[in-house]
Amino acid sequence: MIKESNNYDEREATLSIYAGAGGIDAEDWAAMLLRMYQRFCEKKGLKFQLIEKQVNARGGLNKALSQISGQGAYGLLKQENGVHRLVRISPFSAAKLRHTSFALVEVLPVISFKELPLSEEDLEITYFRASGPGGQNVQKVETGVRVRHKPTGLVVTSQEDRTQAQNKEKALMVLRSKLHKLAEEQQVKTLKELKGEKVKIEWGNQIRSYILHPYKMIRDERTGKKYSCVEDVLDGNLDKILS
Repeated sequence: MIKESNNYDEREATLSIYAGAGGIDAEDWAAMLLRMYQRFCEKKGLKFQLIEKQVNARGGLNKALSQISGQGAYGLLKQENGVHRLVRISPFSAAKLRHTSFALVEVLPVISFKELPLSEEDLEITYFRASGPGGQNVQKVETGVRVRHKPTGLVVTSQEDRTQAQNKEKALMVLRSKLHKLAEEQQVKTLKELKGEKVKIEWGNQIRSYILHPYKMIRDERTGKKYSCVEDVLDGNLDKILS
């Protein structure tokens, strides 16, 4: 296991997934990762709750934001932070060509209001009509919440809960986690600089490769370890590669 010394291992976590380079295939890959983590959490007895989900017409995932409740959630999943690479025969290629796709996974510990209070003056909060599960059926009331942190430009959206108050609470929770990450890593404070620091979700930055063609293998790019159980892992059985 990749070791990290901090005091957050026993905390709950937020988990975000963003499609990267690879077009439609990358969005499909992001959806596969979301399913993988959902199933993993189910097996571990952790509650996996979506906060925001943006899908395309084919069911692929542009991005997803979720909360993982249960003691030790962050400690279990923190090493998943980084770019994940998939190599396979593209199901979207009529010529059955091999394709490489990328997605970014971000796991952060939940930070309480007492630890990181937010000033109302620093927040720009807007409300909108949220879509239903999977992006279906726009609601008639403005339950979706978008919070922008003015000093950094960070924006968090929550729309999966039924009420405006619940969505606002979730958005602020995620915002605190993201701000804590910036402060802990002594990162920049302006939106322009923040974008300059963002990891590119493409070749050369991956922490793990999942290969389905021409052979089946998972390779951890940080440790060099290789595993043959790629389909089992994609079904949510992560214990072997997390141990």
